[in-house]
Amino acid sequence: MWSGHLHPAFGGRKLIFIITCYELQASYVIYKIQIYTNLLIFANFAEIIYRIFTLFMFSKHLSPLSAVVSLFIAVFLLGCAKSRFQKTEGLIWNTAYHVTFDGDPSLADSIIVVLNDVGKSLNVFDTTSLVSRVNRLDTTLVDNHFKKVYKGSMKAYTESHGLFDPTLSPLIAAWGFGKGHEPTADTLRIPQIMEYVGMDKTHLHGDTLIKDNPNINFNFSAIAKGYACDAVAAMLRRNEVTNYLVEIGGEIAMGGISPSMDQWRVSIDRPVETDSSIVHDACAVIQITDAGMATSGNYRNFHKQNGTTMGHTISSKTGRPVATDVISATVIAPSAMEADAIATACMAAGSEEAKRIISTLKYEALLILADSTTWSTPGLSKQLDK
Repeated sequence: MWSGHLHPAFGGRKLIFIITCYELQASYVIYKIQIYTNLLIFANFAEIIYRIFTLFMFSKHLSPLSAVVSLFIAVFLLGCAKSRFQKTEGLIWNTAYHVTFDGDPSLADSIIVVLNDVGKSLNVFDTTSLVSRVNRLDTTLVDNHFKKVYKGSMKAYTESHGLFDPTLSPLIAAWGFGKGHEPTADTLRIPQIMEYVGMDKTHLHGDTLIKDNPNINFNFSAIAKGYACDAVAAMLRRNEVTNYLVEIGGEIAMGGISPSMDQWRVSIDRPVETDSSIVHDACAVIQITDAGMATSGNYRNFHKQNGTTMGHTISSKTGRPVATDVISATVIAPSAMEADAIATACMAAGSEEAKRIISTLKYEALLILADSTTWSTPGLSKQLDK
């Protein structure tokens, strides 16, 4: 007989097998074998099996038959751990989301609830959302979602010296990246619009938001998806889920291990422009966990005007689309919200300023430049799996 307990996350926990085997003397001998496993050290599932098999096969106390049976038990238990992972996906805010998690399947419904709650607060394309009502001056009272994103935005605004600024909403609309995606005649009024742009012209006092100029509008699109990833991840952790990957429109929050019993492997695209479209070629694959990751790039949101390609990143200094040598910026930070905001700032900064921002914050990053070269931080370079 045997009994054992396998924690699906491992993470330094003990995998304990109590194995009873029949030896030549026709007596039962019980061996308690403690195998300490940590998947941040083990390369992959295959290596775990190999180590268990080696331990059993070279034990002088176990017969070959007992070792084979014990190995089968180990494989079975690890397979059970892998089978606990659930996958759910769908559309939210005109983009796709994918969530993989190790937990109760019913949590898929809770994921939808969290996403809808975030949307009711932060979706600028929903005229009934809280941010839309704040923009119209229908209310000055804000909820927890709004407050967290506002504080995160103010932090990124300060860290990037104003390069990340969610009050660019009127400029975004003027250049055709807002609702309707059509440029307006307001591009002739850029100097006037700039008078009501700037996070430093807004203030949060408790639950009350104060705007120095009533025309100031918020568009949290460059940080909301990252925040939503964090919000779903937080809900999963509250339900004792430690292994998960939440992806919304390319922004990711992840923790623990993947179904392959290893860190999560995430692909980073290299945009290649053709005559008719943008083709996404895999640039690199990184292994990562317990972090947030976001990629910002004009190649996913642009339009052509008078034969000129205009990207969606707007300069808070000039009020005009940015001419930058950075095609895309991938940032890894403690949270997806932070990564989302700073990736956007890197696009507006250009490569040299982006490198300074990343270095100061001690984040990891990969920049894909217009000359087809890449730049990455030393820490991220070590994670690349090319």
